[in-house]
Amino acid sequence: MTSHVSGAHPGAAARSAERTGLGSGWLVFAAVLMIFGGLMMLFAGISAIANDDVFVTTRNYVFEFDLTGWGWVHLILGAVIVLAGAALFQGSTWARVVGVGLAGLSMIANFLWIPYAPFWAMVLIALNGFVIWALCTAPSPSER
Repeated sequence: MTSHVSGAHPGAAARSAERTGLGSGWLVFAAVLMIFGGLMMLFAGISAIANDDVFVTTRNYVFEFDLTGWGWVHLILGAVIVLAGAALFQGSTWARVVGVGLAGLSMIANFLWIPYAPFWAMVLIALNGFVIWALCTAPSPSER
């Protein structure tokens, strides 16, 4: 005769452990990608601020903005993304919400950055897409 404590089903603990591992795996994946992507944006910002001649400027670009201005945007956004990615390691719910918002802002900023560094911008857009997917796919703490 088998007794169940508090009405738990057999194997519920195993399923719960699987969900915890999966959830923490997606959050760690998102955190690492956020830190990496934030550092890439930070370095792009530093290079745009330090030396405007590093990037090729295009004429007649609809969203024309001073390259130093784009450097500051990338520098600040990159630093905030790195901090939010580090907060994800703590497992805080606010970091997930902020991470999705920052990844979306980063996608927009990098879309506007395409004429200056096309390959770099496309890589960061794809990376931020994976961050949003991982943050939205990871189970909430109540499901673990």
